[in-house]
Amino acid sequence: MKKYKFLFIITILLIGCKSSKTDEITDNKLTIHLIGDSTMANKKNPDKNPERGWGQLLPQFFNDNVVIKNHAVNGRSTKSFRELGHWQPVLDSMQPGNYVFIQFGHNDGKETDPVRYTNPQTAYRYNLIRYIEETRAKGAIPILFSSIARRKFNAEGVLLDSHGNYTLQARLVAQEMNVPFIDMQYLTEQMEISFGMEESKKLHLHFAAGENEYFPDGITDNTHLSVLGASEICKLFATELRKQNLALAKYLN
Repeated sequence: MKKYKFLFIITILLIGCKSSKTDEITDNKLTIHLIGDSTMANKKNPDKNPERGWGQLLPQFFNDNVVIKNHAVNGRSTKSFRELGHWQPVLDSMQPGNYVFIQFGHNDGKETDPVRYTNPQTAYRYNLIRYIEETRAKGAIPILFSSIARRKFNAEGVLLDSHGNYTLQARLVAQEMNVPFIDMQYLTEQMEISFGMEESKKLHLHFAAGENEYFPDGITDNTHLSVLGASEICKLFATELRKQNLALAKYLN
């Protein structure tokens, strides 16, 4: 009888050790929170929907020690992401050592929409600063991103800017607040140019009527991304992360 009791105790101890080890591995995983707009957000029905946010594909570029929580929402600006209640749950769940990727700008420029519009020199700038300060107050690490470029070629094949001062202000805030900055606008402009005026359509959503069942009437969208476009942007990000020698780079695949 004593022998069975001894074996039972040993078994319990071994199970306990295994559980502790599993919990330790889970606890040691690094969490990255993404906040932003539709160019970053997860898209529904990925089996049929050809659209992707670049944040949706980002987990493929990190190893198993990283957990990506993509909180980005279609149509949000620095203003509406907070005021519509998306930011507070992120802030509440944030833990020391987490990372927060911040990328807004596409919708801050909606001049006819008071829910989303922000002046780049004032409200947009201070909204970014506030996200950074609140992230740091939780012991987390912010990284600021400029918006990705739109595919906006003129008749001569020149890629034109469509963000105005928003991306400049993001850079200035990053410098002022000493925050790592990923200049996605520059990187994606170079990507669009390298693909060229015609081939760059593959980075976005260009389908004729009847060509894609998810968009039966066809679509011409030069802002949002295809699987190829989102994947290429993730590659640009990974390369830049290594180039800047940021600590997060050691978690890349």
